[in-house]
Amino acid sequence: MESAAADRCDCDIINDNGSSSQSQPSTCMQKFRLYETRSNFYMIGRDKSRTYWRVLKIDRLDPSELNIGEDSTTYSESECSELLRRIHEGNISTGGLKFVTICYGIVGFIKFLGPYYMLIITKRKQIGSIRGHNIYAVSKSEMIPVPSSTVNSSIADSKDENRYKKLLCTVDLTKDFFFSYSYHVMRSLQKNMCNNEPGQVLYETMFVWNEFLTRGIRNHLQNTLWTVALVYGFFKQATLSVAGRDFKLTLIARRSRHYAGTRYLKRGVNEKGRVANDVETEQIVFEDVPDGLPAEITSIVQNRGSIPLFWSQETSRLNLKPDIILSKKDKNYEATRLHFENLVKRYGNPIIILNLIKTQEKKPRESILRQEFANAIDVINKDLSEESRLRFLHWDLHKHSRSKATNVLLLLGKVAAYALMLTGFFYCRVTSTLRPEECMAWPSFENVNGIDMSPQRYRNNVTDDAYRLERNCSEYNNGTNGNHSLKPPSFQSGVLRTNCIDCLDRTNVAQYAYGLAALGHQLHAIGIRDTPKIDLNDPLADNLMGFYERMGDTLAHQYGGSAAHNKIFSERRGQWRAATQSQEFFRTLQRYYSNAYMDAEKQDAINVFLGYFQPQAGKPALWELGSDQHYRGRNGETIVDEDGRSFFKRSFSDGNILRQTGSPMPAAKDKQENFTNSTMPDRSQGSNVLSESSPDISSCESDMSYSRYTPSMPRRQLFGDVQRDRYLETGQIFFSGHGDGVNSSNFVDLDWLSSSGNSCEDEPYERSSLLQSSPGLSSENVVNGVLGETTPSTSEYGSSMKGMQQKGTGELHHSFAQWVNDGDMLSH
Repeated sequence: MESAAADRCDCDIINDNGSSSQSQPSTCMQKFRLYETRSNFYMIGRDKSRTYWRVLKIDRLDPSELNIGEDSTTYSESECSELLRRIHEGNISTGGLKFVTICYGIVGFIKFLGPYYMLIITKRKQIGSIRGHNIYAVSKSEMIPVPSSTVNSSIADSKDENRYKKLLCTVDLTKDFFFSYSYHVMRSLQKNMCNNEPGQVLYETMFVWNEFLTRGIRNHLQNTLWTVALVYGFFKQATLSVAGRDFKLTLIARRSRHYAGTRYLKRGVNEKGRVANDVETEQIVFEDVPDGLPAEITSIVQNRGSIPLFWSQETSRLNLKPDIILSKKDKNYEATRLHFENLVKRYGNPIIILNLIKTQEKKPRESILRQEFANAIDVINKDLSEESRLRFLHWDLHKHSRSKATNVLLLLGKVAAYALMLTGFFYCRVTSTLRPEECMAWPSFENVNGIDMSPQRYRNNVTDDAYRLERNCSEYNNGTNGNHSLKPPSFQSGVLRTNCIDCLDRTNVAQYAYGLAALGHQLHAIGIRDTPKIDLNDPLADNLMGFYERMGDTLAHQYGGSAAHNKIFSERRGQWRAATQSQEFFRTLQRYYSNAYMDAEKQDAINVFLGYFQPQAGKPALWELGSDQHYRGRNGETIVDEDGRSFFKRSFSDGNILRQTGSPMPAAKDKQENFTNSTMPDRSQGSNVLSESSPDISSCESDMSYSRYTPSMPRRQLFGDVQRDRYLETGQIFFSGHGDGVNSSNFVDLDWLSSSGNSCEDEPYERSSLLQSSPGLSSENVVNGVLGETTPSTSEYGSSMKGMQQKGTGELHHSFAQWVNDGDMLSH
């Protein structure tokens, strides 16, 4: 035991309740030193400027409990040194106080079958900075047993305990994890600027991967001073230049911890509406100006995620392309509905779906999901108001990319421009550079006069954020003379959601096209470019392609086990075709090997890291379970938290479609309470049926229908005058006019899109701003934003389209503005 002097010293620095009694300073601690005695760990933390020091005490005598106390006193450097000297003298008889290591934050604590372990970051490297806030990657980490070696534990060195430790260490924190002490990197720039949430709340968001690991210490201390919030995904930043003006380009991908895992073991959606491979991508642009000067900053957010249906693919060692298993357990699409409700809560409306999977196959695989997904969207849209309906485009990227006459990137660029005008992007002017050590004390913004902050435009959470920012900005302007020539802030409301079958390869190409369209507008907004258009041959397009190609490879390694298939990017760069084919074949084999032989253990490691499986003595070990969907908590209950599809078994098959059984999905009883003002309300009893025209897709191969999908779903045509009268009569979805009957959309004219993109010489933004403001204006008559002579029509009118490429600027025709705001039909 330690001496009485040591006990008195402990009482001096730790409150009786083990937590701080003073209000927490707004400054962040960024460097720590870990010491140990036989009875305790002592962690000393300080801020970057070395102005204050804090002490944390971790008990080492009880191996089964996590006992942590925080000193309420803020020390100077000399006072902290004196404190450590006293602790050393009080414990001299048992070896004194020993230095263990320098560290840069606590990742968390975890317990398997024996004692607790502490995970800490021992090396870091800076990978970027957002207006004075540094972003770091983990270079090295350590897992340290909390109990002293003198505390005997028969379990500590058991076979299963060591196997769990080894399993956890396969989650490599040095690959693709990043964090910041002073910037909430788990949230988008718009959310950070508009709504400053406390650290405890932020740790519970979907993008903090060590939420479970930090839960114990956060509950003890009721603060997050000692921990870092790890985000998993991708981060890249570089300084680029246009006409001698430098700007910072930052690309961030945040992978959701909900329903997280590997390619074949996590597919589709779970009962809570969480989808596999859910990744938020944010593109931030700001001018690289000296500290202290005002700066303009912009961001755009897009999303990718697995098709939100109950489907799976069996991991197969005999088949490179396992068959797709579609379950019919959720006939009312309740989980699909929950998923889109969650997207609306996160991003607002509109939700724009870009579905890139195949529509025609010799043996139906992807096309099965294409049909079911289209039907799910139709069923959900029937219960939504016009302004809140899901916008969608089903477009077979694989088919179009094989055509030499089609420039896929040009076509995707046009779709991106549609989506960008619907959602807008975030822009504001920051009046000063943030002090790096100040935790998210955001500066003021300039000139908010004239902002359209109507509830009709900014709904749900986006509404609250926008109003908050408007109020903050107004308060700032009221205290100054104000420069009313400055541009007002603008906001993103809604999101483009892209998917293919894996949400990796084709999805990444489409996200690049969207990023390129957005980059032009972002640079135009901050005054670096005169026009919002960036040509595919512009060096900026090549630079951005490098960003997205790198991100695509990283996300593909995480989910699929190999780098992404970048055929379109390779061809764009002029890479030798034989070399491209060889590279693609190698990556296919690499992905196959990883999926068949490595993913089961990788999934187990993720489940342990995220707390979806918690080992218990006397219960089956994780590797003894027949399914990665069955998780056990400390009290023996089955945990289905965010991964609850227990009816899909982990097994190896020869690729045949298997029959699935399961009880029907229960209806969400509390939905009206959770979404009283929801834009996605519950359906009435009379609507809880499949569309009559929907195919009966069985999950058993012998019962599967392979007939062509020709639905008669009620839809509205939003674009194109040629087919307008026919759509007013029938109310159908807009299909391609080339006879395939499979590509469809309710927000883009597919005939125009395909015909206008067949030449590589076409400009990506020709024939105007991609949205026609009147049924009397054919796309052939609108070139480069200037109206030509119109074809005769029963209602002739026109308007200038100039300036429509920047959402919210210029004089827009009333029908166009109404459609953008409310989703109503374009009509006279």
